[in-house]
Amino acid sequence: MIENAQLIGLSRQIALQRQMDVVANNMANINTTGFKAEDMLFEQYVMPVARDRDFIGSDQPLSYVQDWATMHDLSAGANVQTGNELDVALNGDGFFTVQTAGGDRWTRAGSFQIDNAGTLVDLGGNPVLGEGGPIQFGPEENGITISKDGAISSSAGPKGRLRIVEFANPQAIVHEGGNLFSGGAPQPATTTQAMQGFIEKSNVSGVSSMAEMIKVQRAYESAASMSQRQDEMRRTAIQRLGDANA
Repeated sequence: MIENAQLIGLSRQIALQRQMDVVANNMANINTTGFKAEDMLFEQYVMPVARDRDFIGSDQPLSYVQDWATMHDLSAGANVQTGNELDVALNGDGFFTVQTAGGDRWTRAGSFQIDNAGTLVDLGGNPVLGEGGPIQFGPEENGITISKDGAISSSAGPKGRLRIVEFANPQAIVHEGGNLFSGGAPQPATTTQAMQGFIEKSNVSGVSSMAEMIKVQRAYESAASMSQRQDEMRRTAIQRLGDANA
């Protein structure tokens, strides 16, 4: 019985530790442009054949805690006007497409810049993809404009159109840390518009995350205290049995 209770408590502590990792990661990215918060989903895991071997009786199902999945909070962060011609925010559910060593990735972080080779890149140095590939600028070009549909032009004329994608099931994409996502089934955006001169801030609420962190910490301490009391009960029981047999 005590062993079962300790295992159940341990499963709760493991789940809480995982939840604390998620909350801490959210808080660490509170100032990361385009970052999307995450949250944990838990489920009850029932052991249908568990039995207390010390007493005769029917099977006793035991319920454990299992961290089932991590969900993305894809709600929009605040759009802040910067006036920078290479800053772009998205109004809608779409994502920019960037090219990485691991393949195409999706992001809401629109703080772009032009590297030494004249390629439009994100802050991580990943080329920002247009519908025809990376977007290039010449050394003398200026007056860059980005329209609502993602079309880019400069003093040299049209430069291409940002590849903005949407997902029928956004929860299918995988967070790769920071503000990049992979996977899913991207489709050309139909309802998302680009906003030049703006960036989207993280959607993490500092107050809510701090409150969640305190709640998780207290729950973990409570589970740890219960485990300690169960250890004390076992030691007391062994001591009394030893005294009785003496």
